[in-house]
Amino acid sequence: MTVVPALGLVLLSMIVLCVRPASSQSFVGVNYGEVADNLPSPEATVKLLKSTTISKIRLYGANPGMLKSLAQTGISIVIGTSNADISKLAINPSAAADWVSTNVVPFVPSSKISTISVGNEVLLYGDDGLKSQLLPAMQNLHKALVDRKLDSNIKISTVHPMSILAQSDPPSSGTFKSADADVLTGILSFLKQTASPFMINPYPFFAYSGDPRPVTLAFCLFQPNPGRRDANTGISYTNMFDAQVDAVRSAVNGLGFETVELVVAETGWPHAGDANEVGANVENAKAYNKGLISHLNSNVGTPLMPKKTIGTYIFALYDEDMKPNPTSERSFGLYRPDQTANYDVGLAKTSSAEQRNVKISPSASEKKKWCVAKPGVSDVELQANIDYACAQTEVDCQRIEIGGACYLPNTLLSHANFAMSLLYQSSEKKPWDCDFSKTATVTDKNPSTVNTCIY
Repeated sequence: MTVVPALGLVLLSMIVLCVRPASSQSFVGVNYGEVADNLPSPEATVKLLKSTTISKIRLYGANPGMLKSLAQTGISIVIGTSNADISKLAINPSAAADWVSTNVVPFVPSSKISTISVGNEVLLYGDDGLKSQLLPAMQNLHKALVDRKLDSNIKISTVHPMSILAQSDPPSSGTFKSADADVLTGILSFLKQTASPFMINPYPFFAYSGDPRPVTLAFCLFQPNPGRRDANTGISYTNMFDAQVDAVRSAVNGLGFETVELVVAETGWPHAGDANEVGANVENAKAYNKGLISHLNSNVGTPLMPKKTIGTYIFALYDEDMKPNPTSERSFGLYRPDQTANYDVGLAKTSSAEQRNVKISPSASEKKKWCVAKPGVSDVELQANIDYACAQTEVDCQRIEIGGACYLPNTLLSHANFAMSLLYQSSEKKPWDCDFSKTATVTDKNPSTVNTCIY
């Protein structure tokens, strides 16, 4: 992960059905950084991964110990070449063939390698020579895969920072920097031809760092907020993640590559930082990653990609103690190197969701108050309230997923009333516990509408 200047804030959101599919979270991945001298063994790391619902991992190289340990786990793997490798891979097809022979062939199909990332954030550094070699390196590695008959299962891509955008606000006006347009057009053409993804690194944390207002924090953390309207489309965004991803979508579409899939190679929030690093704390890191997972799990997609879950890799699995300053750079881990969690985002397979549900969902006779939406609240606000409530540890929204007892009626209003009521009933029931940015109110009338679902 490389710190880049915060991009302009982006705004929007669209009306979507509140459909929460059975939650395998197969889209959730994690980055495995190794800039540390205290990491557990690959075997221990894979054991940790298997105890979670994480199904994808991104390596920044091709660590043979990790690749061997991941064999037969079914966990999808992104491996990478270094930026220093790009020149020789571009100039010499034999070097690309050797790279594949060394770093891919010995491990497949036992280890499920899905993608090779050629370098990392190459366009960030402004090296024209390296930029010109990026596509040839990708092409040579692809040819090496074709020669080994591995190209149908393993794709070639490269990861980009958000700084490739010249404009991102509003999302519909997203465009690439003119200096990189030719390079990106060539890369996108290659990705389209090979059915490979365009990989990006959106970080709402850096956007908040550039605009540290409470309303911006709520927008970045998937918490209830007024939303931000894209004046070009009339669509309103309720979170920064969607806005940043859709800005890239607009830029990619603007070059004529609407069919190229987007993948989020990195996104995350630091749980600690220096005194001048506003917002870098455990509370916000937990809120961001839980909100992100809940949002992805809702399957609503983004306004420009509705009902499409974006494959996303959270940065990062572990804290990395050898990264340089600032402190935040060493503090993105979901886990410490001793494998204890910095905070809980609900990825553990042993999570006691049912116990939490029993705890906070007593019978109607025991609860005389509910938290419900005010009349006239928009669908955008209802979806934001669902995402926020369902991201909280004490709230289990499985009952409003498909097949759940409270899935019907399948409306945003019904699902929002369910989620907000559960959060309210697990709180101290103060007025602010049923505020939701002035969109909710307390009632003594049970909002349940079907006998199979009593709030």
